Parts: sequence; C-alpha cells; structure tokens
Amino acid sequence: MHSPAERLLAFGLALMPLPVMAQTIAALPDQTSTIRLSNRDINHVICAGGEIEDVKFSAEKAIAVEKAGRDAWIKFLVREIDDAGAVTRTFVTVPSEFFITCNGAVYALYAEPSDIPAQTVTLQPGGAQRAQANEELLGPLVEEERAVSITLSMLQDRIPASFTSVAPRSSPLRLGLLPDASIEERRRIEVDGSGLSASEYLVSVAADTQLDERSFLDSALGANIFAVTLDRGTLSAGETARLIVVRRGAGQ
Repeated sequence: MHSPAERLLAFGLALMPLPVMAQTIAALPDQTSTIRLSNRDINHVICAGGEIEDVKFSAEKAIAVEKAGRDAWIKFLVREIDDAGAVTRTFVTVPSEFFITCNGAVYALYAEPSDIPAQTVTLQPGGAQRAQANEELLGPLVEEERAVSITLSMLQDRIPASFTSVAPRSSPLRLGLLPDASIEERRRIEVDGSGLSASEYLVSVAADTQLDERSFLDSALGANIFAVTLDRGTLSAGETARLIVVRRGAGQ
C-alpha cells in the first residue's frame, strides 16, 4: 500500500490546444478588471495591436503562465491526491492578481478561478494608446487627407484597431432635402487624438433617384460635418447607397 502522495498535474502548455468554446472578455489599462477564469482549462490573453512584455503574479500560488509575442496563457494547476489508488482532484478557487504589460500600459486583472470553460481576455488599448496610434497613422496628413483616409477605411471595411467603435443610432433618419429616402446608420467611429469622428449610413429609396452629396449637409447627420462621400450617385428603386459622413468632434 502506498502512502498518500500529492502532486501537481503537469502543465504541458506547448502540447495542449486551446479549448474551442472559449469566451471573450475585454480589459482596459490603468484600472482593475475583475474577471472569471477557468480553473481547469487554459485561459488565453491577447494584447491587441502589440506584444505582451511582462506578466507579474504570485509565484507561490499554483499558477503557470507562458507568453509569446502578443499571447499569454494562464493555467491554474490542479492538485491531485492519490490515496491508495483513490485519486481526488482539487481545483483552485482562491482569486489571484495578474499585472500584464501590453503596449507600454499595465493591465491589472483580479481573476476569480471558476468551474467554467476556458476564457479569452483581450487587452484593449486605452485612450492614450489609441491617440498615439492614430497620431502615427494620421499625423503626417493634413485635415482633408485625414478625412479621405478615414472615408476609405470605412468604404473598404478596413477600419484600424485604434479607431473606437460607438453604438450607431437605432432609428432611421429623414432629411428635408430627401424626404423619400430612408437613411440608416450602420456604424460610427471616433478617432481619438484627431478631433474627428465618422459614420457610415445606408441610403435607400423607393423610386429612381439622383443623389447629390450636398443634400446630406444636414444637422440631422451631425453639427460639424466636414466631409460627405457617396459610393454611388444614382439609385434605382430598392437599391442602397453607402454614405460616409466625417465630422469635426464627436458624433451627434
């Protein structure tokens, strides 16, 4: 008969794939994010737009962490006790703090180990990081060129990660110069540090219509409109045009 023995299950991170049913959590820098992590599966941390430079945590706790580039993996180790062939497992339930450096900012995570599937934590850029990235992207351009760059990024569906998505207006709009056109806001973004914001609208008509961009210089689309762009000027009944409106300042 063997005496009871305790051992930590091997981490084996390099050989263990991430679970398919991972849930996603967003965290911001310079504040403490209270989150729940799986206490039995491998949790994934992603640094959006950069690399993870450091991960600090209490080394004496039953935790294993590995990092590579933009990714880090956190595993709460399972304690296994073999008592004469009767094996019992104990999962970590005591919360732990992690301080992760990503893109030069520190993200404080207060993690509560729970009996849940593996989680994916995305470290989102804060306002200062987004403003810096936007300055690098748009800084060399004059204001008119910035508006063109923002417009093209929306028309091409290639919006930079440093642009902030804002909830669009839910109800359709009607304009005085286009009473028969239905205008629905599809998405809205703000460009931190640039003083500009933009919206994409879908414009639909019930009858053949010739559109004029000047018709959209309406306060219903924003108080400080700087640029208006349509992807087509002629609409047949039932067709939809894409309209990009760039504003100075935040959206309406």
